[in-house]
Amino acid sequence: MTGLLALIVVILFVVTLWQMSKIFKLSQFNKKTNSETAQVADDKDNRINGKLMLWFAVVFYFIMAYCFINYSKFYLPEASSEHGADYDNLLFISLALIMFVQVITQALLHYFAYRYSGKKGQKALFYADNDKLEFIWTIIPVIVLAGLIIYGLFTWSDIMNFEEDEDAIVVELYAKRFGWQARYAGEDNTLGNANVRFIEGANTVGVDESDADAMDDKITTELHLPVGRQVIFKLRSQDVLHSAYMPHFRAQMNVVPGMITQFSFTPSKTTAEIRDTDYMKDKMATIKDIRKEKNKQSIAAGDGPIDAYDEFDYYLLCNKICGASHYNMQMKIVVETQEEYDAWMSEQKTFGSSLATAQE
Repeated sequence: MTGLLALIVVILFVVTLWQMSKIFKLSQFNKKTNSETAQVADDKDNRINGKLMLWFAVVFYFIMAYCFINYSKFYLPEASSEHGADYDNLLFISLALIMFVQVITQALLHYFAYRYSGKKGQKALFYADNDKLEFIWTIIPVIVLAGLIIYGLFTWSDIMNFEEDEDAIVVELYAKRFGWQARYAGEDNTLGNANVRFIEGANTVGVDESDADAMDDKITTELHLPVGRQVIFKLRSQDVLHSAYMPHFRAQMNVVPGMITQFSFTPSKTTAEIRDTDYMKDKMATIKDIRKEKNKQSIAAGDGPIDAYDEFDYYLLCNKICGASHYNMQMKIVVETQEEYDAWMSEQKTFGSSLATAQE
């Protein structure tokens, strides 16, 4: 590796000397050559470069169209939360404006480079000063960007400045390298106090054992949410900066050591419902084909079969590079009916009972 790096340094040094020699020659050509032999573009060069610019535009738009047609399948499906539609609208409006401006400006740029390529004796028309043109190309972007920013601020405000419903569920998401735990408020719907200083033994999330509100809290390694009911997330980190990322719900919030951040959304589509969509059926069929081939390769290499992945599941991910196993920091999310949620919740132990069991 050291030898390769040394070779790269030598090559770069030689290229630098070569470029410097060319610059020196260009700076001295007036003294040694006349205008007929100088390295200045002539009409032929201008025509060639004009045509190349035109062809570049054709190839550029072809690649762009190809990418939109062939890679649009990698878009996320329709949002599974109530606020997700507003989020997606803001995204697509921004993309539409960017694409509209990009298509027009790039087309004009390359067309003008071809149409008005330089010719000997031809002087370009230019304006030393034109207040009207400057006003037009200044005020239009100002109006468009101001409208987009104001729309974005209102959308952001509607998503972040939420009002708590009477039947809202309070859930704490606790992040640590490299995993997640969820803590549900009990029947009092109030999370007990917690601090990393209280972490000891079975108390893995640092719940304050002296707080009566904490005794009915329920700590799980899987996140269950009832569809159509507001969920308020309280986020804590044990060690470093993490980011709670739930892409299908269009939700992300940093998890900061030493403070509690919060986010809220209402799930609008159960796990069973999204599995039944055409999008997810096609997605899973593609994934199964890929994994089937990889499974053959793994067995042939003597590494044994890879783990099965037969059904789609929502997942909570970490979207901050928090360490070596960051890629594997995830927790399964199950969105279900209220009846299914209640049945699952009734099976979970309270913090008080778990603590008593551990102390026996």
